[in-house]
Amino acid sequence: MNDLVSIITPTYNCGKFIAETIESVLRQTYENWEMIIIDDCSTDNTKEIVEEHAQRDKRIKYHLFDINSGAAIARTKAMELASGKYMAFLDSDDLWIKDKLERQLSFMNRNQYSFTCTSYEQINENGNPLKKIIKSKKRTNYNGVLLSCPIGNSTVMYNVDKLGKFTVPNIKKRNDDALWLKILKKENYIYGMPDILMKYRIRSNSISSNKLELVKYHWELYRKIEHLSVPRSVFHLFFWGFLKISKIK
Repeated sequence: MNDLVSIITPTYNCGKFIAETIESVLRQTYENWEMIIIDDCSTDNTKEIVEEHAQRDKRIKYHLFDINSGAAIARTKAMELASGKYMAFLDSDDLWIKDKLERQLSFMNRNQYSFTCTSYEQINENGNPLKKIIKSKKRTNYNGVLLSCPIGNSTVMYNVDKLGKFTVPNIKKRNDDALWLKILKKENYIYGMPDILMKYRIRSNSISSNKLELVKYHWELYRKIEHLSVPRSVFHLFFWGFLKISKIK
């Protein structure tokens, strides 16, 4: 079996990191992939870096937006362009372990899973380990993701032939969580591999690093995207806050 895997990578002003991200894909032991990079009008040197890699390897496909549209729109566009049997997600500052695709595909096929994620470790902006591992849960359903999403975006892979393509809900942050919830309305579970196959970069200037700022995005996810009742939305917001804001890292 040598099925095509489409790698979905939206990017915006990630010139400092994207070369390393691309190179982690180029090193994959599983070679039948296409990497679809959607540039959301970067103003740094992202374009030059990606085009240089794309010229050297035709599996890298670069598309530049005319108008800044946000990560959700960029992800949706990449998914529309994808032609693989499997779809994997990789943010433009994260890194894959060299046999990530090979091991995850084997896990999926061996167990006949259509929707999976893996464990991962955190690194700082310079790529140094922060000595923190985020372990995947053996399986998680819709309610589990609502309560406390255990899914690392850059670890996810799903079977497009079985589940189809999706439009990513258009919210500025937590649109990846919204996508997993959308898929879990069609597939009962996302199954987790215990293997650490991704390195997640913690950046000091990212919106996701400001937990108080994230409150409004969670509220938007619960109310506008998932259409939860006000009491249920408040419950989930407080539960998330208990886990993420009050917890000492």
